[in-house]
Amino acid sequence: MTERTTSLYRPVNDKELELIVSSGYRRFPPRLPEQPFFYPVTNEEYATQITRDWNVPAYGVGYVLKFEVDTQYLTRFEIRNVGGPVHNELWVPAELMEEFNDHIQGKIEVTAEFR
Repeated sequence: MTERTTSLYRPVNDKELELIVSSGYRRFPPRLPEQPFFYPVTNEEYATQITRDWNVPAYGVGYVLKFEVDTQYLTRFEIRNVGGPVHNELWVPAELMEEFNDHIQGKIEVTAEFR
């Protein structure tokens, strides 16, 4: 994390990763109608846990992504704890996905793959 950007993480499956790759590693895809929020997480440990425990059993593969977002922009979203000490995530309303994507700095990177 720098003063200007904050590192966030996202566990994804192969289909979501394909959409991110097609954007040049610059944008996350729009949410599906049954997905009212986008949930980036605040640490790699939590993203890894979700990938291993949920994505791999459900899809056979999972990826952990890291990306930087403008810190000032992120202040509009509350960080919510949804379990243990590392289970912190942002709840970004689906209708703000395009705006959120516009505040990603640099490229989204794959930091881990699990099968």
